[in-house]
Amino acid sequence: MPSVFGWVDFIEKDREKMIKVIRLFREQDTRDELGLGSVRDAFSNLLFPGTSTIQTRAKYMLLVPWLYRTLERQKTSSADIAKKARNAEIFLINSLMESGDTDGVIGKEARQSLQRLPSSVYWAGLGTWGIRQYKGSQNEYHRYLDYYYHYKKNLVVGDDKEPISGRVGENWDPDLPEPSGGFPQRVGFKLEHNEAEYLQERIINSCKDSLLAFLVQERMSAACDFIWSHPMLGAFPQKLALQVNHARNFSEVMHGAALLYNLMLAEKCDWEDGQELVDDYTEQFNEWKEKIGMRIGELKEWHDDMRKFWDIVQQWGDVTHRTKAFIETWINIVLEGDALNKLTGYDTAKKLIFEREVALKRGRARLADRRSLERWTGAAGTYQLRFRWTVVSNMLNDIVSGLENKKEGYDA
Repeated sequence: MPSVFGWVDFIEKDREKMIKVIRLFREQDTRDELGLGSVRDAFSNLLFPGTSTIQTRAKYMLLVPWLYRTLERQKTSSADIAKKARNAEIFLINSLMESGDTDGVIGKEARQSLQRLPSSVYWAGLGTWGIRQYKGSQNEYHRYLDYYYHYKKNLVVGDDKEPISGRVGENWDPDLPEPSGGFPQRVGFKLEHNEAEYLQERIINSCKDSLLAFLVQERMSAACDFIWSHPMLGAFPQKLALQVNHARNFSEVMHGAALLYNLMLAEKCDWEDGQELVDDYTEQFNEWKEKIGMRIGELKEWHDDMRKFWDIVQQWGDVTHRTKAFIETWINIVLEGDALNKLTGYDTAKKLIFEREVALKRGRARLADRRSLERWTGAAGTYQLRFRWTVVSNMLNDIVSGLENKKEGYDA
């Protein structure tokens, strides 16, 4: 059973002590506090189509269709498919936990009480990569299965084995490899060579011209914090390198807004260790300013022609006028003149952050509402945007490792 924290709200001092404990265990918060998600997702989908922040390992792109294809072959009805699929996915957790490689097992803590199943996590990506050929949602697929069995049963073929009537499309890619012996009782995350080749082929053919397809094709896995820190960045095609540069510039410049927001929250809170938080965020903010200062020439050149940046965003996302105005105003404040050196005390910047939060959250804005501020745990959206690279690098490593394994009969 997963551990949880709970406390009765008796006195302020006790509440502060509990918040300190929570901070010890939390990672940097990744929430979208300032409404940058539409731009973040636009670049994430452009660079790494079919991925999401809650995916973990590449093998799930095979495990999920294998489970469903097994249930289809058993002619599982629409009435029973959801329950049986859930049971199969819960069973899969135990199998993966016994494999020895438990990093990335979805539900390893929740087990039977797991709410977000791997199939729902990977459903969209399976469609993007062309592994799932049924075009509807997961619930629609469940309801469709009875019709699918009926159409398949009444399929009429000619002498050439081609359908004459009753044609029905397959739900899963016919080239999907069969699982190795022992599935689902014996299964792990390591990809066999043919499985890795299949995923490589699906990505290259379904996500043409994307950075993900290039990295998979060239087998360029790497352990780095950001895609723009990739050791082979210089070998990226020019078009892809430019996309990465746009993503980097946006990530680095807007990170300052997130840090300033948290600094403002720290300045407003009256916790016992409030000054420690102020000092911490001031230090982080100053480090950010130093980083921006080192690239100020490149960033100003980028800023002078933001049209190319917005062309990409508008092609891959839907950004509101307010969001665009907030982003452009912040970038103007940071990059125009000598504003960077005095930004912590810059009333215009703080006013912009305050108004942005109020516009997004109204009565729940922490900077304007005392009760909302009390629910702040010390970090809110402080994580610098990575555009899913943490997830993608893990999945890429899985695929590249599988491609390099050429032993026949390798058991994952």
